[in-house]
Amino acid sequence: MAKCFSFTASRDRCFRYSFSRTGLKSTTITLHDGATVIHFWIPKTPKPNKPNLLLIHGFGANAMWQYNDFISPLVSKFNVYIPDLLFFGESHTTRPERTEHFQAECLISAMEVVGVIGKIHVMGLSYGGFVGYSMAAKFPEKVQKVVIACSGVCVEESDMDKGLLSVKSIDDATSILLAQTPEKLRELMKVAFFKPPVNVPSCFLSDFIDVMNTEYVQERKELIEALYKGRKVSNLPKITQHTLIIWGEHDKIFPIELGHRLKQHLGENADFIILKNAGHAINAEKPKELYKNMKSFFTVPITQSTQ
Repeated sequence: MAKCFSFTASRDRCFRYSFSRTGLKSTTITLHDGATVIHFWIPKTPKPNKPNLLLIHGFGANAMWQYNDFISPLVSKFNVYIPDLLFFGESHTTRPERTEHFQAECLISAMEVVGVIGKIHVMGLSYGGFVGYSMAAKFPEKVQKVVIACSGVCVEESDMDKGLLSVKSIDDATSILLAQTPEKLRELMKVAFFKPPVNVPSCFLSDFIDVMNTEYVQERKELIEALYKGRKVSNLPKITQHTLIIWGEHDKIFPIELGHRLKQHLGENADFIILKNAGHAINAEKPKELYKNMKSFFTVPITQSTQ
């Protein structure tokens, strides 16, 4: 019998309604003579007196699934902009570039197209932190403050061989992050959450994979490969913006050591906050704490680091 209902697709529609109800609208921007398409959620009516905030998602379904819990409180204080990164949601490109630097360039160009003037605050979650960091480094005149959340910006290619990461190779990482079976998706939940969901039916997991994880699998693998290849902290520029580093205490994807490494790399210019009883998916496990720290950082300067 043909499949007639998808829980994942239904939830995606609910997120879309939620975003629209809070005052955002869906739009697509074309770049590079049509070769690149960026899907963006942007304010229906931006307020000139509000600061601009860009929220960049990590690996997963799309931006709605990772930021839905934050939209309602944030839109009352910021002009909120939320893109789907290339090869997620409705964003894609026929160009060959796969680096976080290319993602950053595309987001800056797209923000210009939708008419954003002046500096922006940037929040990057996991993979989105790589992109946000690159934006701050390449476009300092456009980025005001930065939040890097559970993002291994300071990871090195050699960290896999040294055993710092829970995966031993790029293939191992992609098999989990781009899970194609219920078993692999359960494995992802175990490493992403401090308290992973239990007893999730395989049919729900298969449905999620069918809807969210079957497109652009090769391209997403290339994004992961581009992150690690030849990566060294000594080659990482030091961004000049005031930065908040925020991490889950029990992160197994990007261990907390990488947060300390980034704090050391940025020095007094960065604040470091650790969320207790949380893993990598702090947006899902600690949404209230994450929002509280984001709001405080973007609205009231933080003057004391948490070591």
